[in-house]
Amino acid sequence: MAKISIAVVDDHPLLMEGLAALMQRKPGFSLTAAGAAASDIYAITAKHRPDAMIVDLNMPGDAFQAIADAARAAPEMKIVVFTASTNTDHAIHALEAGAKAYVLKGSPADELIEAIETACRGEIYITACFAAKVISALQNKAQEKKAAQGAKLSVREDQIVRLLLCGKQNREIARALSLSEKTVKGYMTHLMQKLNARNRLEVVIAAQKLNPAAFEGTRAVPRVQRPS
Repeated sequence: MAKISIAVVDDHPLLMEGLAALMQRKPGFSLTAAGAAASDIYAITAKHRPDAMIVDLNMPGDAFQAIADAARAAPEMKIVVFTASTNTDHAIHALEAGAKAYVLKGSPADELIEAIETACRGEIYITACFAAKVISALQNKAQEKKAAQGAKLSVREDQIVRLLLCGKQNREIARALSLSEKTVKGYMTHLMQKLNARNRLEVVIAAQKLNPAAFEGTRAVPRVQRPS
């Protein structure tokens, strides 16, 4: 049975030595190459094409971009992130870039081996004690994206947001659009619900994210609405 060829990229010498020793003594694995910077991720991919690559995130260079470049160049190679970062954004970013496993440093050696084997089977692996947080963050991100894609401003809502960007209050918006102030308040309530916003500022921010081109170049911040 062919051995799984492994590359390791980490800028901590002691950890690198430990990982190299682990890969060399583990039956079914062979160490192919090693590196110590993000740039080595792509260089090793291009030259050696290992079956799997263990990479750290905290090292010189842009590790996320290097992972993405390597994943595009060799989609068959399984990238296993081995890091101390418990930041869910880092995990999501790494997985979206093309990593197939995310293992926290401090995990037992057997868990890292399991992650590599799982990734090589075409499955995703995340350290058990961290998986729930990452899955929850991914679900929240998916829901936010779905909500943003489903939201679309009407012509009147677009007009109101533009006036908000100019710092207009409800009374001024009503006058500019020939509406009653009560009607404008109704539109504001609906906009907050549609854009999942809690106040006027969040309405503006959400609208700009929804359609950046439509509000490009507008920098004004809405004034706080005073109680009438």
